[in-house]
Amino acid sequence: MADDFPRVLMDLRHGQHVVTDEIAQAQVDAAAPQSASVSSTAGDDFRGGRIEEISTPFGYMFGALADAFPGAHLDGDPAQETVAALKALGSAMIEQDPRGGAGDSQLPPILTYWGQFVDHDLTANTDRDTSISIVEDDLHPLEPLQVTARLVNLREPRLNLDSVYGNGPKASGLEGQVPYAGDKFVVLEQPDLTPVGPAIVPGFDLPRTREGAGKGKALIGDGRNDENLVVAQLHVAFLKFHNNVIDWLAAHGGGNFERARELTTWHYQFATVQDFLTRIADPAVVTGLLDGTVRPVFRPSADDPFMPLEFSVAAFRFGHSMVRGAYDWNENFPRATFEQLFSFTGNGGLRPNPSFPVNPTLPDNWPARFRRLTGIDPQTDGGLPARLARKIDTHLAPPLSTLLNEGGGATSGEIRRLLKRLATRNLLRGYRLAVPTGQAVATQLGITPLTVAQLSSPPGPVGNVLQDHPELLGATPLWFYVLKEAEILGEGDRLGPVGSRIVAETILGQLRADPTSYLNKGFDPATGVTRPDGGPVRTIIDFLEFAGMHN
Repeated sequence: MADDFPRVLMDLRHGQHVVTDEIAQAQVDAAAPQSASVSSTAGDDFRGGRIEEISTPFGYMFGALADAFPGAHLDGDPAQETVAALKALGSAMIEQDPRGGAGDSQLPPILTYWGQFVDHDLTANTDRDTSISIVEDDLHPLEPLQVTARLVNLREPRLNLDSVYGNGPKASGLEGQVPYAGDKFVVLEQPDLTPVGPAIVPGFDLPRTREGAGKGKALIGDGRNDENLVVAQLHVAFLKFHNNVIDWLAAHGGGNFERARELTTWHYQFATVQDFLTRIADPAVVTGLLDGTVRPVFRPSADDPFMPLEFSVAAFRFGHSMVRGAYDWNENFPRATFEQLFSFTGNGGLRPNPSFPVNPTLPDNWPARFRRLTGIDPQTDGGLPARLARKIDTHLAPPLSTLLNEGGGATSGEIRRLLKRLATRNLLRGYRLAVPTGQAVATQLGITPLTVAQLSSPPGPVGNVLQDHPELLGATPLWFYVLKEAEILGEGDRLGPVGSRIVAETILGQLRADPTSYLNKGFDPATGVTRPDGGPVRTIIDFLEFAGMHN
């Protein structure tokens, strides 16, 4: 029975990895299948049988650069020096003074977490680390053939909301599956606990297990969506959007589950392209890729659904720099800390109230007030946190050096510490997985690379590390390069030319490759569901309003 239901990744967590590290052999058979057999680690629960049966391939967007390995990559000899330089750079990227640094962008915080949701819908497995080592001083990059033969994607690389729908109503009621009530999702109304401050009505939470060792765990299609409260509440919005589509269809001539899923998915895809993507990337690049005036490098097909590592391991991690250390969350918590937003989730323990031990859930004073995160309300004052995302740049907020809910599956304290340091982890992951350098990618795209002066400015901890390790100025890790490009050319408010191309080409390429996507079906929101005021659902704000979550 379980093998019929492969889409639920309930226990999938960051800080673990399915890739085996037994790759000492000099060569990997080039004919090895992309989804080669890989053993799951203890504690994994994919609700779908063997890993290779539920996976799709990772690959390289720039195949010529992969073929030229190691010429277009960071030098792996001597590896100790490269690893030391990457660790120093990762440490320098964390701001020492949370009040200083690059400051705020002009982008609303919702884009940070909409991007995280999209990432979880497209990819899984690049950041898991129980088997592959990224902590040893003699760490070497794998050859691209080794990476693509052994690293598999546990998601379909489509924006098809399998992270929300799981295996659908047919699997509801089975252990570990997404629960439905008929054609609707089960959504929890928050109980009246009021441990601090007044209850906020309405408030909703993800469906959760009621008993046993996993009590409080979210019953959703991807467990990573319950690692921080922002993306968890955003996941609730998707559940409620679908439920409201069911009601809307009933009031407009009728429909069924599949039609509701189709409309929900199309509205999500449209908002991702026309609202999210055009705001975080160069809109001219997005428009050019849509109208054909920009010729894409990445051309996946329905028969070749691979996910580019340049996107998932490097460019799309730009959102890490946008994360704030605190958010204006709701009336009770105008300065909700990063630690709190990770604690009030199933993966963070929910801090269950002793008076309500049977069914721990989000306390009723903690639901999201998304108006404070979408830029719709005026900027607050009186010392409250800005209602803006941080700039897209080479500076990360201090909490990202001590991530909660990360590294729990690691076997040693050193690995756990590393997995909690996000910048260092990103840099070492890109190095280990043979992601090409920023300069190599820029040249491949016909874009003039950033100069040494641009990469090493302004003076400060990051610039000092680069001056001390000039090898990184000539061969710059792609993730760092994309952030620096956004910092200099995008003024921290959008990606630069290389980042825009990788991110936009990947998202639009996967939509083009999906015969059921809104692009291929010619969907326009004017023919979809409508808000209470009769307007179409085109933007993220519209989406949250239709879900009843933009309050």
